[in-house]
Amino acid sequence: MEKKTSTFRFPPFLSVLECSGCGATLPPERIHTYCPDCHSPILARYDLDAARQRLDRDSFRFRRNGMWRWYELLPVVDPEQIVSLGEGDCPLLRLVRVSRKLGLPYLFVKDESANPTGSFKARGLSAAVSKARELGIRKVIIPTAGNAGGAMAAYAARADMEALIYFPKDTPHANIAESRMAGARIVLVDGLISDAAGVAGETARRDGWFDLSTFKEPYRVEGKKIMGYELAEAFQWELPDVIIYPTGGGTGLVGMWKAFLEMESLGWLKQPKKPRMVAVQAEGCAPVVKAFEAGATFCDYWVNAHTLASGLRVPKSFADQLILKDIRESGGTALAVSDESITKAQHELCEMEGIFSAPEGAATLAALEELVRRKWVGPDERVVLFNTGSGLKYLDPPGDSAEDSNQVSSGPVTRENPFRRLTEPVKKFFSFNR
Repeated sequence: MEKKTSTFRFPPFLSVLECSGCGATLPPERIHTYCPDCHSPILARYDLDAARQRLDRDSFRFRRNGMWRWYELLPVVDPEQIVSLGEGDCPLLRLVRVSRKLGLPYLFVKDESANPTGSFKARGLSAAVSKARELGIRKVIIPTAGNAGGAMAAYAARADMEALIYFPKDTPHANIAESRMAGARIVLVDGLISDAAGVAGETARRDGWFDLSTFKEPYRVEGKKIMGYELAEAFQWELPDVIIYPTGGGTGLVGMWKAFLEMESLGWLKQPKKPRMVAVQAEGCAPVVKAFEAGATFCDYWVNAHTLASGLRVPKSFADQLILKDIRESGGTALAVSDESITKAQHELCEMEGIFSAPEGAATLAALEELVRRKWVGPDERVVLFNTGSGLKYLDPPGDSAEDSNQVSSGPVTRENPFRRLTEPVKKFFSFNR
């Protein structure tokens, strides 16, 4: 069937894809994963000189809320290909009682649990699925320890794509249930996300699925970078002094740093100072922390990874060199926290501020408390924690186990489900913003 195209186009500021390792460039009109020469992640680059001439930074606040109000700085050219569930523009909340306790009057949390499917993964998967749809991709696959699976299933359903998800068998039940509800096929795998990634990669190559793994395509990071634009806008185009971010695959950390560099080139920032980026990991799986402390440029594979924060149980990120580079360039740091301190911080956030965070989000508060003890953070500094998801996604009964690891659940992709709704005409959606 001939692909439907639109005569309405966004400004073509997306100019090239660039390898983060060797610097090779690739055309964005074609399907790419990682660099074919050095196998490093590739990143989208924009014509920021042209964008600087044509975009008014203060006009974005008058557009309809959501990530796609920044469409000129996102990779989709044809707006009819956008797959959205209303992601983005999550609240930036002041932590009043925790601020008093820690002596940090300018302490905030960016609460990403307000996103569709309950986590920040919605941002990256909206961008990746939208671009995949524009490129004519119809089958998407992902290995995930949780929230990315539910997000991909939802966006694939809305895009009328087939979705195949490989989960470790100890993945929280909520992630598996929401993925099945959205019609995705599910495979449960013994082991960690790295084991799921190995099997998913083999399946993708053998059966023609497009792999949406973290940094193995260039567009998930584009959705995550919008968190950086939202922060800058919320602080009247001054950036916070410190951002504390839970780091598994590292897409958000790399994406926000990319956003800060883009905004600097666009001339949108009131001052050149950028935040110190803090990568938080769990003591039971801390490859970035170990590499950072050793002065290494890449991470070793973490053996016997274990933590209650499933999103932090990533033995080695595909973008480890990018993560380490960005932390060091920012003047930031990396530290690991115990599962006990994560649980304590999770209770504290909820009891003192009413925020039921995911364990990964609570890890940022645990890290902040350690940074305060070290006097690494000062009382006049503006600090932003990231809660990346809802604690409601982690309510498995104690000791409960997932289903048999060989079981495959296949939901028919043609049936109706709660996520596949009629989309209003996108031209009308954006017309009052132009």
